[in-house]
Parts: sequence; C-alpha cells; structure tokens
Amino acid sequence: MVLLHVKRGDESQFLLQAPGSIELEELTVQVARVYNGRLKVQRLCSEMEELAEHGVFLPPNMQGLTDDQIEELKLKDEWGEKCVPSGGAVFKKDDIGRRNGQAPNEKMKQVLKKTIEEAKAIISKKQVEAGVCVTMEMVKDALDQLRGAVMIVYPMGLPPYDPIRMEFENKEDLSGTQAGLNVIKESEAQLWWAAKELRRTKKLSDYVGKNEKTKIIAKIQQRGQGAPAREPIISSEEQKQLMLYYHRRQEELKRLEENDDDACLNSPWADNTALKRHFHGVKDIKWRPR
Repeated sequence: MVLLHVKRGDESQFLLQAPGSIELEELTVQVARVYNGRLKVQRLCSEMEELAEHGVFLPPNMQGLTDDQIEELKLKDEWGEKCVPSGGAVFKKDDIGRRNGQAPNEKMKQVLKKTIEEAKAIISKKQVEAGVCVTMEMVKDALDQLRGAVMIVYPMGLPPYDPIRMEFENKEDLSGTQAGLNVIKESEAQLWWAAKELRRTKKLSDYVGKNEKTKIIAKIQQRGQGAPAREPIISSEEQKQLMLYYHRRQEELKRLEENDDDACLNSPWADNTALKRHFHGVKDIKWRPR
C-alpha cells in the first residue's frame, strides 16, 4: 500500500493508505471526503462547545437582540421551551446573543466535553506524527459519537435552525464564511505530488511506480488555484538546528579573535625547554621552604 501524507498548503492534514493500482479519480474523491469530513467534525466540536456552555441556538430573528428588544417585538423562542437538557438547565447568558443561555448541568456538560475531546483525537493532526492513517470510517465514527452525545443531553432533539442539527443532517449553509472557503468540492479537488498534478484519468502507479512501500507527500487543492508551493529541502526543525550550529560557531570564532595572540605561549605545550627538563628528571619541581 502506498502511504500518502496529505497536506493543504504547508499544513499537515492526515495519512492515508491506497494501493498503487487505484484509479486517481477514486483516490482524489476519497481524499476529498476524508478532508471535508475532518472539517465537519471540527465545526461540530466548535459548536458543541458553545452548546455545552450556553444551550441551544436562538431563532434567527432573535439573535443579537437585547431582552428589552425581544420583549418590545414580542418575540418568543418556542423551540427553546421544548429543548430542555436532561437533568435540567443552568442559566448562563451568551454575551454574543446566539444561544438562549439555558446550558446543561455540570454532569451533562462533561458528557459533551468528553465526547468532543475523543472526536478531536480521532481526526487530530497528531495522528500524522503517530503514523496512524485516517479513514472515512474513523471520521464517521467521530460523527456518530458526537451525535450520540447530543442525543443523551437533548433526547428531544435540537431546533431545526441549530447549526449542530443542520451539520448532522448535511443541511449546513457555509456560504460567506471562512469555514466554507476551507471546504473543497469532490468534483473540483486536485492532488499534486512533486510539482505535478495527479490527473484523474490515470492510476497512482503511473506516477509513483509499482513499489507498494512508497511514501509520498500529496497536496490537495481546489481546481483553478494553481500548483501548490514545493516542499522545502530541509524541514523547519532541521533549519533551526542548522541556524543554532552556525550561531554557536560564530560565537566561538568571535571569542578566538578577542583572545591575545601571545596567550598560547603560557601553555605547557609551548615551553621549548620541556623536553630537556623531562630527560633531566626535573619536571614539575616546585621550590618552597619546608
């Protein structure tokens, strides 16, 4: 199996294994799905952290309004009255005005936070350092864990306009957001390796050969963005070590220049009578009164 280290720009994303005989059409779609799936898990984790702190989403027409404005406009959060967390709610006002402030109690909050940490660990970029490959099954497992935690805390479900529910139902609207810019459509995804585009009409082995133990760094791009930057010759860590070595060497040379040129004459190896005294047996004789 060929090991692909997938990157977006210079940033590591995940590891993926694929046979060399795989069609690049299939591989590109597979990489794009895992990449977008990881983004979905990250978005859900971010929103669920807010859910644990401030409760469910307010209706769009009530978001950002003060209590006086809501009362004046006679607006009512009907879903907020239905969506009460298990074990009762604890009021914690949302300063941004996006959520209703009816947060879960401490026990239910911990259920959400623990699940969030587990889901983040599954799709973490640290999996690259650990040599663990991320598959679509792992991404789905993380999504299922998050869905289960929400069902435990909110068995009646979330409002239809809540971004968490919309993510689970694949109805999220990311237009005009930074998160939307990060998503790459499967039909527009491109893989690049060694400054060459891996064309979908070919097989992976056409580029990397038939050695199944090959490891490559593949970069995923949106079509039309051009070729990604080439990988640096040395890593950032190696560059730091190199700079540290030259800095130490420079300091050492500076100290040598500052030393007196005649200072070496006081050294034992510079004594021109040392050999004579050695043979006479008068080496290291010290004269002092007894």
